[in-house]
Amino acid sequence: MYRLVALMLALLACKAAQAHAAEDVVNAPLARSDYERALTTADRYGRLTVNVPDVPFWLGEREAFIYRRTTHGKHQFILVDAEKGVKEPAFDQAGLAAALNRASHKNYQPENLPFDHFELTDKGGRMSFDLEHTHWSCELASYACTGNAMHSGANQQSPYDDTPPAENDPNKTSASPDGKWLAYIRNYNLFLRSQDGLQDIQSTWDGAESDYYALSTLRWSPASTHLAVYRIRPAQQREVHYLESSPAHQRQPRHLTMVYPKPGDALALLQPVLFDVSSRRAVTIDNAAFQNPYGLSAIRWWKDGRGFTFEYNQRGHQLYRLVEVDAATGKARALIDEASKTFVDYQALVMKQLNSGKTFRYDVDDGKEIIWASERDGYEHLYLFDGRTGELKNQITKGDWVVRAVYCVDPVKREIWFGASGMNPDEDPYFVHAYRIGFDGKGLTPLTPEPANHHIEFSPSGRYYVDLWSRIGVPPRMVLYRASDNAELMQVESAEISELIAAGWQPPLSFNAKGRDGKTDIWGVIHLPTNFDQRKRYPVVEHIYAGPTGSFVPKSFSASIEPLTQLGFIVVQIDGMGTNHRSRAFHDVAWKNLKDAGFADRILWHKAASAKYSWYDISNVGIFGASAGGQNAVSALLFHPDFYKVAVANSGCYDNRLDKIWWNEQWMGWPVGIEYSQSSAIDNAAKLQGRLLLIVGEMDRNVDPSATFQLADRLIKAGKYFDMLYVPGADHGTPGSYAQLKLLEFLVRNILEQTAPNWNTGSIELPKSKSGHDG
Repeated sequence: MYRLVALMLALLACKAAQAHAAEDVVNAPLARSDYERALTTADRYGRLTVNVPDVPFWLGEREAFIYRRTTHGKHQFILVDAEKGVKEPAFDQAGLAAALNRASHKNYQPENLPFDHFELTDKGGRMSFDLEHTHWSCELASYACTGNAMHSGANQQSPYDDTPPAENDPNKTSASPDGKWLAYIRNYNLFLRSQDGLQDIQSTWDGAESDYYALSTLRWSPASTHLAVYRIRPAQQREVHYLESSPAHQRQPRHLTMVYPKPGDALALLQPVLFDVSSRRAVTIDNAAFQNPYGLSAIRWWKDGRGFTFEYNQRGHQLYRLVEVDAATGKARALIDEASKTFVDYQALVMKQLNSGKTFRYDVDDGKEIIWASERDGYEHLYLFDGRTGELKNQITKGDWVVRAVYCVDPVKREIWFGASGMNPDEDPYFVHAYRIGFDGKGLTPLTPEPANHHIEFSPSGRYYVDLWSRIGVPPRMVLYRASDNAELMQVESAEISELIAAGWQPPLSFNAKGRDGKTDIWGVIHLPTNFDQRKRYPVVEHIYAGPTGSFVPKSFSASIEPLTQLGFIVVQIDGMGTNHRSRAFHDVAWKNLKDAGFADRILWHKAASAKYSWYDISNVGIFGASAGGQNAVSALLFHPDFYKVAVANSGCYDNRLDKIWWNEQWMGWPVGIEYSQSSAIDNAAKLQGRLLLIVGEMDRNVDPSATFQLADRLIKAGKYFDMLYVPGADHGTPGSYAQLKLLEFLVRNILEQTAPNWNTGSIELPKSKSGHDG
């Protein structure tokens, strides 16, 4: 009896010792080498894969495509001739590197050329690409390269203001299709000059600097009988000011400004004007159908010249309209309306070679019919409209799933090739598959049976397509198909990752749980720690990005890892409600409510994972993110401090009134209302609990850096303690290993409760990556 009791006590002591040892392993003091490994393992893993292909791109001059593949960290460009079934090097990389080095006075290596995409012209004899603000053109016969500096235009300097510029240079002209006339602008007015120079006709007299005609918007009718142009009434431009404290090429600080409209700001007004060339008559279009524009798309004439169209995005993003103007009368009418009580997600659909403004539209037989994308039934689908009457003929795609891309339209066979997700009930609903369907909604045919995430690229002719597919744990494969019968023509590439697996890499674990409504599946992934042992307990950190523009949990293969997993953390990514690519109801949670960020779903997901996995410890959850993810990370501590305890926020917009206009009016609404304050981390700064690190780049050209400084100011005034890293010269996301190291150190200190090494004694080997100055 005593022996039995002694044995049981010994077993219990052994189990306790094992449990204690397990906790000790997880919380073992981290050394300098552990941080070094965390920051360099991703680069090392990337050098252990073989034949991993990038997304291919088709050449416009022939039925051939090019892709870049990576083997042991070295890149090779491959050309595939679809018609001949031939696969070969795209060009002599050593010859190009030598030519580029001679011209640029740099030292580029053949296996690491500094671009992943280029264009081939002159029947494949010349290639061109952009590199470090220079446009390069290289002759492939002689391998001679010439570079031209790309001068930044207004839109390049300020990508947030697309107001067409005022121009008064008579040498800048727009030629009529028949070659008889040149249109140009002088003194903000429109002129027509005959090609022989004998006639020079002033067509308008009311142009002014405050109300000008914009040559860049001018479009001729196909028969040269009419032209249409936008007259622009510019608005006062808001500027964001930057002081670069430590410029690379001068001692003194440098001041820069950028035009940066913000929510509620006045916008330029675009007014279409129609001209009859023969009668010299100008017709101002009645704007009843487009009275309050956030923006108007480019003018587009029907091929028969009966009129032109443009797309009208009403301010507030709740009405998106296709407007048609009759060339004979100048009368405008609404042809198709897309309306929503929340927002029209006019950027939802990925478009392939069929771009028309910002939403998907395809004109069949010169507008006799129009294929149009809409979420009117609660999911993103395709519809067929009568292009003359605007009446709906039929819904093409239908179901509780989402059209994600249109690859190709065959107006003769009346078929559409498209990508969609959520159609297969036993799969991750974010996996994109390819399908074919008729204009009448019949004949739906699946084309990609593999349960994976598929990326499709059609040739410009529509005769061939390439399918690049993978999963987070399955390396990519690339296959060439013939579109007419879906016949497989070539297994182009199949990646190999045995070395990667042997080195200890493991794919993230996919996990889903019910959301706040008790029925919707919320999907995410769990990145496991190095040397994961399911008998141990691991602290959890969430990597968040809850921007409503898309979904952000990885679905395709990548050899990269989350650096925190090298330090004993579990890192998770979750797509909660309010993100995109599910139902409209799922998406609408974000409207006027960006502080929500799907946290109700995320917290339930965490709890479900903890209930299922004994190793999943949610007693002290951390969170980090950048940009919208930075805003989300701060919101976690402000609005859900009972669950989230530690946060690192990088480059965040902490008040949506301080950020760029399109993003914030799209999701938070217009006019600016109380909802902006309710979602503001700045206005709610006094609610801060937990431990916070703010990171901001001095030269952030995406999110106004003042958002971070105003949050810091409000936290200080509220008596809240926090940490802050300001990176001189850094652009959005504060790239570079220093900011990454600070993130790792902060989470280790506040979750593992460990003091970091003294970095100023000795040195730590950091990966060679972009500094903050590189942006």
